[in-house]
Amino acid sequence: MSIVRWDGTDAATVRACYEVATAANAFDDPSGPPLTARRLRGWLEHPEYPIEVWVVEAEVPGRLAGWYQLRLPDRENLDQGMLNLFVHPDSRRRGLGRALLRHAATRAATNGRSTLRGGTLQGTAGAAFAASVGAKPGLVDARRVQVLAAIPPGRIAALRSEAARAAAGYSLVSWHGRTPDQYLDGFAGVLNAANDMPHDPGQEEEVWDADRVREYDEERELRGRNVYTVGAVHDGSGELAAITDLDVDSEAAGWGYQMLTAVTRPHRGHRLGLLVKTAMLDRLAEAEPQLERIMTGNAAVNEHMIAINRQLGYELLEPPGQSFEIAVADAVRLAAAL
Repeated sequence: MSIVRWDGTDAATVRACYEVATAANAFDDPSGPPLTARRLRGWLEHPEYPIEVWVVEAEVPGRLAGWYQLRLPDRENLDQGMLNLFVHPDSRRRGLGRALLRHAATRAATNGRSTLRGGTLQGTAGAAFAASVGAKPGLVDARRVQVLAAIPPGRIAALRSEAARAAAGYSLVSWHGRTPDQYLDGFAGVLNAANDMPHDPGQEEEVWDADRVREYDEERELRGRNVYTVGAVHDGSGELAAITDLDVDSEAAGWGYQMLTAVTRPHRGHRLGLLVKTAMLDRLAEAEPQLERIMTGNAAVNEHMIAINRQLGYELLEPPGQSFEIAVADAVRLAAAL
């Protein structure tokens, strides 16, 4: 078995990676949203962190049996590698997953990492694989989908009116694409406030400022992301108090992807989360009328945000996600068991 590094330029390899990933998703998550070529290209060609991508060729020329992406955070969590590993369903149960994990762990060690983190769906081959190699389970991700046509008429307007009454003294702002300069500092503040959301032990908080938000926006633009943002501004101080943003993938047949929703600590308790999310739905009804479903995910213990999503008509999508971690040294020792 030959595991070869992608050079970052070969478009044929990206297409082959896409074929493996879509086959795996169709097998493991048939009810979930599609992985589009646009999203995967952006993920590989314009990553948020430095990455390594390694592939295993299949018996059929031009196709892959499996591959992995190892993300190497370069600001926080410098002891960690973030692993996404795919094996084509036709190539499973042959030891390929273990070989790729072992290889990824060796690369993580070379890059000074001591922990590998990843995620999968409960009850799937990925979860069974993680358990078989001794990976430690972490947070459960409660996945939910909002079917826009199923929302009762007048429901969103009523919720928005209710939230607006509780949020007297706040005004809504919105934009499409990059964050306007006047909101860069405020957006950084909201992102820093979001660090108190549930997260796995050992995960360092990300520290944001205006420059990092600008870089983040540039990276999303390079990845072809189509992001809408709605915020709430405190009238008295001019502070950006809350944000929700959402990506609409033109290749994903009516799917939208909820990203961040967060409220800064001094402004909590005013229904701002509900206000910005209902305002977002009104914005999307005008800007993206073809949108049919919105996908979101929250830590299963994040009761506050889950309560808001239930009000908005989100329904659970099974199976839930599950994070895992394994010590790099333990993954490297898998070699002795093969």
